[in-house]
Formats: sequence, structure tokens, C-alpha cells
Amino acid sequence: MHANAPVRHPDKFFIDGRWTEPSSASRIEVTNSATEELFLTVAEAREADVDCAVAAARKAFDHGPWPRMSHEERAKYMRGMAAELDKLAEPHARIWTTEAGALHGFTKARCAGISNDYLSYAALAETFPFQERHQPKSGGEVALLVREPVGVVAAIVPWNAAPGAISSKVGPALIAGCTVIVKVSPEAPGAAYILAEACEAAGFPPGVVNILTAEREVSEWLVRSPGVDKVAFTGSTAAGRRIASLCGERIARCTLELGGKSPAIVLDDYDVAAAAQNIASRAIFLTGQVCASLTRIIVSRKRHDALVEALSENFRKVKVGDPFDPATQMGPLAMRRHRERVEGYIQTGKAEGATLATGGGRPAHLDRGFYIEPTVFGHVDNNHTIAREEIFGPVLAVIPADNDEQAVDIANDTIYGLNAAVFTNDLERAYAVARRIRSGTVGQNGMRNEGSIAFGGFKQSGIGREGGAEGLRSYLETKVVVLDGMPQTASRVTG
Repeated sequence: MHANAPVRHPDKFFIDGRWTEPSSASRIEVTNSATEELFLTVAEAREADVDCAVAAARKAFDHGPWPRMSHEERAKYMRGMAAELDKLAEPHARIWTTEAGALHGFTKARCAGISNDYLSYAALAETFPFQERHQPKSGGEVALLVREPVGVVAAIVPWNAAPGAISSKVGPALIAGCTVIVKVSPEAPGAAYILAEACEAAGFPPGVVNILTAEREVSEWLVRSPGVDKVAFTGSTAAGRRIASLCGERIARCTLELGGKSPAIVLDDYDVAAAAQNIASRAIFLTGQVCASLTRIIVSRKRHDALVEALSENFRKVKVGDPFDPATQMGPLAMRRHRERVEGYIQTGKAEGATLATGGGRPAHLDRGFYIEPTVFGHVDNNHTIAREEIFGPVLAVIPADNDEQAVDIANDTIYGLNAAVFTNDLERAYAVARRIRSGTVGQNGMRNEGSIAFGGFKQSGIGREGGAEGLRSYLETKVVVLDGMPQTASRVTG
């Protein structure tokens, strides 16, 4: 056990069902986001380590038992892993809070329920149509539409919410019958070590789940590997473009959950104070390090100033501080370079003529840690940088619109399309506006993502969906088998 963090083998990788020595002495230092102190040192993967992980996953898929098991047999392993994750919930939560600055009250609750992510996919073993019977029209008696595992999956996850980003990829991959290489961010590797310990304790066959921590250059080596059939990535749109281009070179499958610049349209029938309270309370979640955060607030010109002041009033009351303190409402950003990035956007907003209404600096009472004040800009033009680019921090841009039609046009005038909201008491109006917004999710009167159904974006916010049965489909390949009759073995799994 490492002296500072509750993981057992930070100096190794989990490859082929065992803890494996790295190929080099390269190490990655992980910083405590609230104190700026060293939290954890982990092994850094090089190309040779990636090759070993891919070879293990390839062997496990091509020759191992995992893809040849029934879905229910795989589900039993997943239930065992989920039980082990429950035992590790407390260190899991502490790691997440320390690495990314997420409030400990939230991480405790989320990590206590992270096993449910895997259990929900295990349950699909009994309900998902992995095989369907059809009547052939070109000869034969039976046509079977079968959905088989796509193969070896490289699951590349970000630093802001690693436990959920991992489960949204590993869960569907496992029940489908895929084998997986989890590549975690150098800033937040801990969650993958927790997963590896759970898989080891649950007795997973060798090579089914493998974990590595690597920087970008070596991560690209993984994406390029001919042994990888599919890449599942969560992260920035810029990185997603690169991954998509590399996968395109060899027609590898990919799903991409990317960035957002999500609009919230506040219509004139909705109370300004209520809208402000709702928006502000969610904007500080994970210190704004949320791809689906509602950060472009669009309101009629006559109510612009009132909404800016109401948002500012809410933000001025936010208690920023130690994420382990139950009284804290917003913790730090995850790392120094990210705080500098957010500060750079704030300076750009001022330079381009937006009005800084509140925040914009570092909290005066916190001289250590990567803290930033929750920030509101008013009189933002949709062409301003702070309205076009994802800041990934607690920075809101309030944009005035002349009418509802222009508000929708502004909402859609973006390269992104991940999330959105429309604030109105009129149900019919909410539905009409929601159907016009080009976004993967639209909520009435708040940020209402439903990851258990489907989560993902239009346009440059990604390709594909995660969550629920929709999230399983991209880990499957479709095959048609035409036969002269119905085999007994097939009839047992056909819906």
C-alpha cells in the first residue's frame, strides 16, 4: 500500500490478470489539488507496456474464454466485481476528491453507487436482444441477426470524473464480450487501480481487463495499435479529432464523448431568481469541470441585467475551500495548468469587452491549492471567445437575445451540441424549443442528463452514445446468419 494513497501497486500495471513491472523507470507524480502537495507516484507506461497490454487483451479475446461465455456467465463476473468495488468505495472516493477536487460528500455517494453502473449492464444479459430471429427472403429457413463483441477496446478516460467515465466504457464492453485496456489520465490514475483490484479479487480471466497510465504520445501509440478494434474516448474535442483521424486511417471503430458549450435559454415566463439559483447551483458542481455544464446563458435583452445580478448574487455566496470539509460548496480545479487555462479565458473575456460581474480571481483566503472564484460575465456576444470555447470551469457567459427565435439561433450557433436547457413554465413551449435545439440532451428548467438512457452529443461534441442499452450497441458488431433450420443452441438465446 502506498504511504499517501490507498492503492496497493502504484508502481505496476495490471496486465494479463496480474500486477506487472513496467518496462522503464518512468514515473508520474500526481498532485493533491487542494494542497499542491505530492499525492501519489505511479508507473508511466511506454510503448512496450502498451504492446504487452494489447497482446494480453488480444489473446484473451481471440483465444480466451471471455467472448465465448454466455452473457449471463459474464454477468456473474461483473456482479462479483461490483461487490468488490463496494468494499473499496471509501478509498475510491478519497482518491477522486484528492486528484480532481470534487467534493467528498459527492464522491462518497457516487463511489458507493458506482457498482450499480456495472450491475445495470450485467442486467442486460437477460433483456438485450443479442440475437433475433427473422424470416429470410433469399433462401434458407431461418435468418439470425446476431450482435457479437467488437473485440479489443481501448478505453481512454479523463481526469475530472474518472470512476464514471471508466464504468460507462468498461461496463458495456464486458457484458458484450470485449476485452479492455483502460488508459487513464496522468492527473487522475487512482480509479483505474481501484478497478484493477476489484477485477483481481473477482477472479476475472487473464487479459480481460488491463490498466495503464500514460501521457499523450504513448496514448496515441495505443490508438494506432492494429490489435485494438475500438477506441472509446472521453475528453476534449481537440483530442477527439485526433483520435477519430487515427481510427479512420485503419477503419477502427470509435466512440467519442467530447466537449460542450451548453446553452440554457431562459424564457420570459420563468422567474429570474429561480433560474439563477438553479443554474448557479449546478455550475459549481465539480468546480465546473463538467463537459455538460450549462455555461452559455441566453436571456431576453430586457431581463439580461436582472439575470446577471441574480447569478452573481448566488455565486458570491458560494463557500470555496477544502473539498473534504462538509461545509464547502466548491473545491479546487484539478491542476495548476488547468487553473492557468481558466484564468486565461477570464482575461480574454475582459479584453474582448464582456462585463465581469463577479469573481474572476483566486479566493483571497486560499493561498494554496488550485482554487478559482465562480465567475459571471454579462453582455457577452456569442462570437466572444468565452462563448465559443469550452472553459471547463465555473465561468458563466450571459448572452442577451432580442426574441425567442434569436435565442434558439444563438443556442445552435456553436460547434458543440452536448447538453442544453430551456427554462419555461409552459410544457408545450419547452418541448417545441427542445426539439429545435441541436443537442444530445435538453432538459426543462435545469440540467437534466439521463446517463442511464443515453448520453452524448451532436456535432463536435462526439460520436455515439454512452449509458443504457444505447451505450452497449457500439461495443457490438452485427452479423446475419442464414440457416436451413433453427439450431437448438441458438434457440436458447434468441428473443
